[in-house]
Amino acid sequence: MSGVARVLVVEDTPTQAQLARALLVGLGHEVEVAETAGAALVAARDWRPDAILLDIELPDFNGMELMQRLRAEGVDVPVVVVTANASINAAVEAMRAGAVDFIVKPYAKARLAVTLGNALEKQALAAQLASVKARLDRGQFFGFIGACAPMQAVYRTIESVAASKASVFITGESGTGKELAAEAVHRASPRAGRNFVALNCGAIPRDLLESEVFGHVRGAFTGASADREGAAKLADGGTLFLDEIGEMPLDMQVKLLRFVQTGTFSPVGSSRLERVDVRFVCATNRDPMLEVQAGRFREDLYYRLYVVPVELPPLRGRGEDVLLIARHFLAQFAREEGRGFHGFSPPAEQALGQYGWPGNVRQLQNVVRNIVVLHDGDRVELDMIPRAVRRPDGAEGDRAEAAPPAAAVPAPGVAPAVAAARVVRPVAEAAEEEMAEIVPLALMERRLILAALRHTGQDVPRAAALLEINPSTIYRKLQSWRAEGLLPTG
Repeated sequence: MSGVARVLVVEDTPTQAQLARALLVGLGHEVEVAETAGAALVAARDWRPDAILLDIELPDFNGMELMQRLRAEGVDVPVVVVTANASINAAVEAMRAGAVDFIVKPYAKARLAVTLGNALEKQALAAQLASVKARLDRGQFFGFIGACAPMQAVYRTIESVAASKASVFITGESGTGKELAAEAVHRASPRAGRNFVALNCGAIPRDLLESEVFGHVRGAFTGASADREGAAKLADGGTLFLDEIGEMPLDMQVKLLRFVQTGTFSPVGSSRLERVDVRFVCATNRDPMLEVQAGRFREDLYYRLYVVPVELPPLRGRGEDVLLIARHFLAQFAREEGRGFHGFSPPAEQALGQYGWPGNVRQLQNVVRNIVVLHDGDRVELDMIPRAVRRPDGAEGDRAEAAPPAAAVPAPGVAPAVAAARVVRPVAEAAEEEMAEIVPLALMERRLILAALRHTGQDVPRAAALLEINPSTIYRKLQSWRAEGLLPTG
């Protein structure tokens, strides 16, 4: 270790203490002297030295006991023992008590420099190793739960890119946590104190997307009764997250490209240019290069945005993370619902670990919520887990046999393997009569969601848990159906 170190000399002989001080000051270090073990304890707590040069024989209690007390108080600094006794036994005892090295009186300046330098370097390397190990073994990171190697790589990439202004392009299957990754980029960056604005390009009607991104002025179109700031303005100084960017229409991609290139935009209905400082983070569950090749995504926009890629692994490839995440959700939902769950039984853990989780973390979240809403107990037992999750992944015959004919078609917004076959039987029975005939998929979806709401007494979170979808999906569908006149308002 180079540079100035703070060295505490614990020595009751004044001439030896002054000699040690002179040698250490000559080596460029700061020095404090304590003549007793008690005074050394106070100095170690208050002054926080980088190393201690310790005489074994002290007037109140010896150096061995002092090292024990220092450890007990959490003072973790390298100790070099100074002794007039050159026996091997004394050196071994000192090392066992926690010393990193020893030096025999009288000692030369060169010997002191080498011994102290080695002790300080060893301490610095140990601190570095602990820091690296902590970063490699993190089980949580800005809202993520997971300690597997693929997630550690994700964490490191996010940390590396966060400080820059480079655009980040997040890919991964639905339900892997792309918005969580975007938030992590923002929160780990110098922009953390400014706005994080998320926009789902696939959930906004095409004719409203430009207004949502750039805002509009009063009278720009029917219904524009006042000026309105868009996501670009709201994210000024912060981060703009464009989720499902592959759903953005090509004509809007042209306007976005200009915004990315120049940092300027015009609100809808206005000719004035506004300039903002925005960091772009995008996400899609598709392969962006395949979208470019298919002509659905502009190549020039792709190369502008695809600067630092972050690929989120599917849950099925994350090993023990499945149980870490399941326990996290169980504790959270049990607290919210007032349940007594504290863990999973071994058979339940085995079932969760063996399942393939095609809907990834979002599906696991919904399954755990389903369990907590419908059951209670000290721990989750195997029979509390939905039947489709309990079956081995290869049991397609059992799955087909267990699924009611009317539920064989999955609803939009639900992962293919989270089909209606997974809806608990009371809901399937409630909808069976209505769905006996073959009907359009959108109608099938509406009937199933409304049947779940009737079954739960219009309890949206419980209905969502039964259907294994997010409650926000039901709220959004209901609002859309009311706007279309398919449901009564109010």
